[in-house]
Amino acid sequence: MKRVFLIVLDSFGIGPLPDCKEFGDLCPNTLKSVSGSSELFIPNMISLGLGNIDGVDSIEKTDTPLGVFGRCAEKSKGKDTTVGHWEIAGVVSSKSFPTYENGFPEEVIKEFEKATGKKVICNKPYSGTQVIYDYGREHLETGALIVYTSADSVFQIAAHEEIVPVERLYEYCKIARKILVGEHGVGRVIARPFIGEFPNFVRTASRRDFSLEPTGKTLLDALFENGYKVISVGKIADIFAGRGISEGVKTHSNKEGILKTLEYMDKDFCGLCFTNLVDFDMLFGHRNNINGYAAALSEFDSYLPNIMKKLQDEDLLIITADHGCDPGDISTDHTREYVPLMIYKKGITPKNLGTLDSFAEVSSIVSDYFGLNFKV
Repeated sequence: MKRVFLIVLDSFGIGPLPDCKEFGDLCPNTLKSVSGSSELFIPNMISLGLGNIDGVDSIEKTDTPLGVFGRCAEKSKGKDTTVGHWEIAGVVSSKSFPTYENGFPEEVIKEFEKATGKKVICNKPYSGTQVIYDYGREHLETGALIVYTSADSVFQIAAHEEIVPVERLYEYCKIARKILVGEHGVGRVIARPFIGEFPNFVRTASRRDFSLEPTGKTLLDALFENGYKVISVGKIADIFAGRGISEGVKTHSNKEGILKTLEYMDKDFCGLCFTNLVDFDMLFGHRNNINGYAAALSEFDSYLPNIMKKLQDEDLLIITADHGCDPGDISTDHTREYVPLMIYKKGITPKNLGTLDSFAEVSSIVSDYFGLNFKV
């Protein structure tokens, strides 16, 4: 009974891609930025060969790596969650999703206001925490929806849970998702509920992403069609618009995502368990919190021995990322970086894969492991 546990450390980049300047980045390196933090203690990832990966020079190497390791370049035109995960699953995006550095055009906002019966405020690129501070009181007083974007292809809707219940906010997001297609087909519509009183508004863990469907056949589709289980932990099902998913569970923190993955390791199934751990990106990368990012990596690392111990003889563990989000960067945006690839199973022969030209190499590895004829 073969099982693959694929864990995405959301935004854990390990150095600048050669074309990073074309995407607005100077010389990002998420791993290097956190390597100087006293909160970083990752002996288990080091034992898997993280420090031995080409281009990594900020953490120690090991003379006896336990697994196969390398780094993947991104072939798609982007540096966001949707594009990154789709490429991991075998879909390379040759065209960037639209972004809106001056906010969404009037025709989009008017159509959304008409469909929801709600006025829109803000409509600018904004920090997710700052936007509720700056517009939260107006939202409470008027009931208007806070719509904002970022450097990524996202249409984000923030609303206080006492003004707009979470399920109603999700309905507004579904309305936006139907509007935002074609020319304005953003990668994700994101629900951003928050609670509290000014100035102490706090975003809740009930965030939800509404993605476009992948533009091509994914590894998940191929596995599902061939009778394998495809289990989503975290926001994987949202990223793939529910396509190719057998079952799943939403999570509200890295720790919960890790514990849910460990629970699935105790279950009998044949197929893929695909986990996204989003706190690295959402809580620390975007907030330029180097120590928080380092502590989150250390937390994940502390669970690795248990994860590896629970692997059955035919199980495969793959750890990678979907883009960078350098907390030491001058911006709070995603960064165009190489991502690590660490592969482990019992009895595996250690090997340095060098530099792979696409995140999609992950889908090829999994496809070959299950004997599928899935090619990118």
